[in-house]
Parts: sequence; C-alpha cells; structure tokens
Amino acid sequence: MAIGDRPCRWPTILASAHSMTMVADGRSTEVSRGSGPGATHHVHLHPSPADAGLTGAAGAGERVPATLKFTDVAPLPVRDRVRARVTVMGWLTSRDKTASSAGDCMEFATAVLETSTCKAGIGLDDLLAAPADPLATYEADILTHLVEEHGHYIPLLLRLVEPRFLQLMERVVPLAIDRYGISLRVEYPLGHHDVRLPFHKTLTDAAQFGIQLQALLTTARRCSHGSRLLSAERGPDENAISRRS
Repeated sequence: MAIGDRPCRWPTILASAHSMTMVADGRSTEVSRGSGPGATHHVHLHPSPADAGLTGAAGAGERVPATLKFTDVAPLPVRDRVRARVTVMGWLTSRDKTASSAGDCMEFATAVLETSTCKAGIGLDDLLAAPADPLATYEADILTHLVEEHGHYIPLLLRLVEPRFLQLMERVVPLAIDRYGISLRVEYPLGHHDVRLPFHKTLTDAAQFGIQLQALLTTARRCSHGSRLLSAERGPDENAISRRS
C-alpha cells in the first residue's frame, strides 16, 4: 500500500507538520507551528453555519475564503520528496472569536488529501475524530537515527523485498514509518519504486518500534535470498544508502 493511502495519514500530517501555507484574501502566508501540537495550533476549525451558504456572509462576523495547505515531506533526502498534501478549505471568521481568543477561527468546508496514488476528501467530524499515528512526531528522528547509526540494517531489510524490484537499483532509502510498517524507496537510474514492509503487529506506542523492527530483521535473516548489497564484492553498507543532503 502506498504512503498516504491509510486513513491515519490525515491527522498524522497535521500533527507532524511544522508549518503550513495559508491563502486568504488573495494573499499567501507561511505560518510556523506554535507551542502547541500541530500546525493548526492557532487555527480552530468549526462547522460552517447553515445560514452562511456557500459564499457570502454568515449571521455575524465577516467571512473571508481561506485555504490551509500542509505538505508531508520525507524526512530523508529522496527523489520526489513530497509524500502527500492536505488542503483544508473554508472561511476565516470572527463569529467565534470570543470562544477562541488564542487564534483564528475557520469555518470548515472540506479537506482533500493528495498522494501519488490517490486523491480523497474528508468531512470535519471524521477529520477531528481520526487519531494521529503514534509515530507521527517521532518519525523524522527515528528514520535519521536508523540511517546514521544502523545503516547496516537496510541491506538486511532488502531480503524482504522481491528480487525483481532490486534489479538495476542504484540506492535505497527509508521513506516512512507508521504504526503498520516501514516503507523503503528503491531508486533506479530512471524512476523509483516504494516497497512497504508490514510489522508483525500494529504499533500502539512509539516505544514498540524497536521490537517490531527487530522482528522484521529476524525474519529477513531467515530469508533464502539475499540482495546484491550482501554479496562478497562489497561491504554491507557500501552504496546501500546515500547520505547526501
């Protein structure tokens, strides 16, 4: 399954985003995350009132069409580094300002998730009810640590990849992790292919990642085929991962 196809990607992207682009009144502004969780710390989403219609003013307060754009970028340098985009559309309003003095209020119209393989919409209730992935705010640190301190694990994990996807491979980079597994991006002279390695058990806490990773490695060691990165001609780390920035 490709990155972003799972329902948890919605709140995960919002929870882990360090910034967002707000487009309102014809102007685009980059907004950094505040001290609270997620890039929407200073934007409060509310249902659109029935008397507002699709355009025009609500019963109280000015309504300005607005769009919030969140970009999910792979923590490590890979080709096509943008993994997904979430766009939230609605109206900025002052009608609930007294209830949310810490930030702006936004009447929610719709949200759209776009990945390389899908495009889907979601309603406000479903968006707010969906839990973020337990690894959402730890993913970047975990992947960076995996590459910098345990790069020798990557060739082992490649034992779990179908050999046909390793033909003409130039390098492989950990692309993403979530509660369900780890994804690797296999890059070729032309193009790339993403491979998903599911964990034996779904994670409920970030502390469980190490156990599930070791379970994958144990399975990999039992595989009958090894990747070309484990051949006698080269060391286990050589060319397995590019550390270019």
